[in-house]
Amino acid sequence: MTEHPTAPRGLNSTDQTLEPSETDLKVLSRQLGRAVRDVVEIPARCVCGNPLVAATAPRLANGTPFPTVFYLAHPVITAAVSRLEAEGAMYAMTERLAEDPELAASYRAAHEDFLAERERIRVASGTGEVPEIEGISAGGMPTRVKCLHVLVGHALAAGQGVNLLGDETLERISSTWDTQTCRCDPAWRDA
Repeated sequence: MTEHPTAPRGLNSTDQTLEPSETDLKVLSRQLGRAVRDVVEIPARCVCGNPLVAATAPRLANGTPFPTVFYLAHPVITAAVSRLEAEGAMYAMTERLAEDPELAASYRAAHEDFLAERERIRVASGTGEVPEIEGISAGGMPTRVKCLHVLVGHALAAGQGVNLLGDETLERISSTWDTQTCRCDPAWRDA
């Protein structure tokens, strides 16, 4: 497994702590429209400081294995990525993986990074082993593209250059959302 520093790697996380605050959890719950569960870290934040991605324990408190780990929470990003999925972007990306050995190798490396980060988060959360999902990442990695939300969540959490298809998806939605513009609803922080 790849060793990762304990310092934040994701978007705008170097200015903030990874540990979620009560405000972070409230904002996440409002973004998702439901109470969040088992959030361990906030690996990527908006320029305003609001969470973009929640890192969730790989085993939920109710015992359910949770392979996704990097949960894309911001509704503007989520909606933009959903539109790409509805257009079938995953199928073209999967075809490119079969045709481009360099892209396939990069995607396998992203899969390995995802697994290493999930293990780090598992340890940080105090969660025991999760054999049900051992070796299985998310989003279709390492051989196909199944969920762009996972790839974008991982790309935002890991930082640019780790998950190239996640980075590409972010580029494709840049007219709707970009890393330098806040599109947060101020009501998310209201009591």
